[in-house]
Parts: sequence; structure tokens; C-alpha cells
Amino acid sequence: MTPHQASGKLDTRLRVRLLTACGSLLILLIAAIISSACLGAVNVSPLQVALVALKHIHLMKHSIGTDTTIERIVWDIHIPRMLLGALVGICLAMAGTVLQGLLLNPLADPYIIGVSSGAAVGAAIATVLGLSGLFLGFGVPALAFLFALASVILVHLLAQKGGKVHTLSFILAGVVVGSFMWALLMLILVAAPNQSLESILFWTMGSLAGSDPWTRVLLLLPFGSLGLLVLYAYSRDLNLFALGEESARYLGVQVERLKEVLIVAVALITAAAVSVSGTIGFVGLIVPHIMRRITGPDHRILIPSSALAGAVLLISADTIARTVIAPTEIPVGVITALLGAPFFLYLLRKET
Repeated sequence: MTPHQASGKLDTRLRVRLLTACGSLLILLIAAIISSACLGAVNVSPLQVALVALKHIHLMKHSIGTDTTIERIVWDIHIPRMLLGALVGICLAMAGTVLQGLLLNPLADPYIIGVSSGAAVGAAIATVLGLSGLFLGFGVPALAFLFALASVILVHLLAQKGGKVHTLSFILAGVVVGSFMWALLMLILVAAPNQSLESILFWTMGSLAGSDPWTRVLLLLPFGSLGLLVLYAYSRDLNLFALGEESARYLGVQVERLKEVLIVAVALITAAAVSVSGTIGFVGLIVPHIMRRITGPDHRILIPSSALAGAVLLISADTIARTVIAPTEIPVGVITALLGAPFFLYLLRKET
């Protein structure tokens, strides 16, 4: 067998594994989507959801047998919220997967780079100063995004030495900047008027609830799409990077450029996700860890499968958050923490 034939056979096996993993996750995603679109404070049948969706994508002129109230619930609340959950889950899971591969640490999380704390400070400032009306009514997510990026830039500058970013320094800088930002948030909470405290705390717990979910979906969609393309484009280099920096350089990987591109991409998609949903923990930590055990460490399979699994997890968690004690809603970040923390402890216990 020639090397070319062996390479072709390897590529065929890769495609089969990728299609198997993504196909299985797509089935789970479809089930999660149907459940999310149908369940809530007002339950709707799958047929009504299908009719409303067909009408709004102009495949039907009328939603036969569906009244106006049901149509508004489905199209203005359930469907955009489900799409928002999918996009946030995709972004956080991809960011966690790449960051764990880049830092060579399966316990790394996208929030370790200071994104969540910076975004929380930006959202708190917007809330306390009454700036939510800025940027066409999206002052809170806009300031959250800007402060998240500022935090990451600061972490990057602190970790850079001699034109190189050292992974250990990057982690330590992220922890320090994150702690500083959380301290600022505590100061803001102490000084904030009482009417602002509830909204700030609810935002920091993570939630997909809020006004105009379609606009938030459109805000996040380009980041999620571009992020998936960029991160997947570097999946082969990330595989080589796992062999060590020196080995990766010897094999032709531009290591410092790889770090720069991936850190920027991870920062952007994480900041975008946090800015529209608040701090939702464990998605970027648990999902890559689980998928790595199922699909293996090859990032060409791991990145897309983790993205789908992140969407499944967050859609499912949000459905639970909306229905477990309906009509009262639990922040989805609380659900992911309740599900993620014990499961992650179980994984750690099993590995040791």
C-alpha cells in the first residue's frame, strides 16, 4: 500500500467517524429543538409549531388551526429563544474545546481568560448608569461585549513576553484579571441602587430570557458562524500542537500565529455569547471533556461534535429552566451548574 493510499484510507475513516458522531448528535439536537419549541409556560403541539414556522418562512400563507396568541408564543418566544440557546451553546463549547487544546489542559474553560468577569462588569455599569437604551436598546450586551474584549486584551498583554504568549502565564493572567473584575463587580453591587441589583444578579446567573430575542440571535449568528469556520480551519494545527510546541514547530506549525489567531477567535465568540446570555458556566468545560472521551482527541472531529453537543446541552437546560417550576423561570446558568458540577466531579473521581 502506497503512502497516498494509506492517507486516503485514513481520510475515509475520519469522514465515517465525523459523520457518525455528528449524525448521532443531530438526532439529539432535533429532539431538543422539538421539546424546546413545544414546552414552556404555555405548551404547544409539534404540529402547531410546524405550521407557524412554515408560515413565517413563507411556505404557507396561513397557519391553519393556529390562533394569533399561539403564533406569537411560538415565533416570538419559543423559536428565537431555542435558536439563541443553540448559538450560545455552540460558541461556548467550541471555545472550551479549542482553549483546552491550546493550553493542553482538559480543565481549561473559556471563562478562565477573564471574559465572563469583564462582561459582568460592563453589564453592571450599563444597568446602574441607565445606559441600556444605547445601541438601539442593546446597551447592556454592547457594554458587556466591550468590557469582555478589554479584559481579554489585558490578559493577552500580561501573558506576552518577548513577542510570545506563554500558556502558563496566560492562565495565571486570566485568573488575576478575572478576580480583579469580580472585585469591581462587587463594588458596583454595593454602590448600586436596589432596583438595579436584581437585574444585575439575574444577568450574572446566566439567562436566555429577555426582550427581542430575534435581534440577539442575529447579533450572535455571525460570531458563531465565523468562529466555527476559523476554529475548524486550524483543527489540524491544533492536533500537531498537542505533541508539544517544539514538535509542532518542527512539523511546520507557526506556533505563535496559531496562539494569536485562536485566542482572538475564542475571545470573540465567548464575549459575544456572554454579552447576550450572561454567565452560563460549565458548558465550555463539560462538553469538550465528554466529547473527547467519546470521539477521541482529533480536533477535526472534536470541534464540530462539541459544537453540536453544546447546542443540545444548552437547549435542554433552558427547556428545564422554563418548565421545572413553571410559570416561574430559573436562570439557565443555575441549571447548567447543577447538572455540570456533580457530573464533572464524577468524571474526575473516575479518572483518578
